Amino acid sequence: MKTLIIIPTYNEYENLPPLLETIFSYAPQSDILIVDDNSPDGTGQLADKFAAEDPRVHVLHRAGKLGLGTAYVAGFKYSIEHNYDAAFEMDADFSHDPKYLPDFLKAIENADLVIGSRYIPGGSTPNWSFGRRCISGCGNIFARFMLGIPVHDCTAGFRCYRREVLESIDLDTIQSQGYAFQVELAYRVMKQRFRITEIPITFMDRRVGKSKMSRKIVIEAFTFVIRARLGRVPMPSPALRKETSRVEVAQK
Repeated sequence: MKTLIIIPTYNEYENLPPLLETIFSYAPQSDILIVDDNSPDGTGQLADKFAAEDPRVHVLHRAGKLGLGTAYVAGFKYSIEHNYDAAFEMDADFSHDPKYLPDFLKAIENADLVIGSRYIPGGSTPNWSFGRRCISGCGNIFARFMLGIPVHDCTAGFRCYRREVLESIDLDTIQSQGYAFQVELAYRVMKQRFRITEIPITFMDRRVGKSKMSRKIVIEAFTFVIRARLGRVPMPSPALRKETSRVEVAQK
């Protein structure tokens, strides 16, 4: 299977070299697409250097800080245009540990979307504060209840999508960012009746730099769920598929 790991970056100069090295130690056959939003610290230029030295590394430069959701959409479109069979979402800050990539690659063989879940047996957030656990946990419960998403961790950002999914969920109509982006995509995949599998991961806080989480991101996720519940979010028509969507939990 030809796979692409999409990594949005903004000021990730220190993280990028060890991250690429670690990714290729676990998934040497995968390609990487770095989507850089004109990082002031030179991350984009460093990415170009890696791309010049390794044909598995590709770079997409954007004019400025345009948001996580649009970065992934740009990456998904790149993966479709370049005939990848599956595309990953992955953070640049090591909160998504590359050691789980083999588990994703195994699970995607029998699923359409694989989600690295913090909230199934084996998953955890060991160094989170009580407040952050409450915000994330309650947000997931709220989204699952309001939208009927049968996923334990619908705000998770460590994912792998099959090409067929990305071609079916109407990428051009997605406008959400941050947590809302992850909820919206999980909702669209469910509505399209694709097969979703969750695998357990341990989610750690970033090693270097400052977290990009903000109150604005949390509020956007809340308002998206309300709007989607009221039918005010455009959704693609369900694909004609023989089986309804199902969610499986893969145990390690």
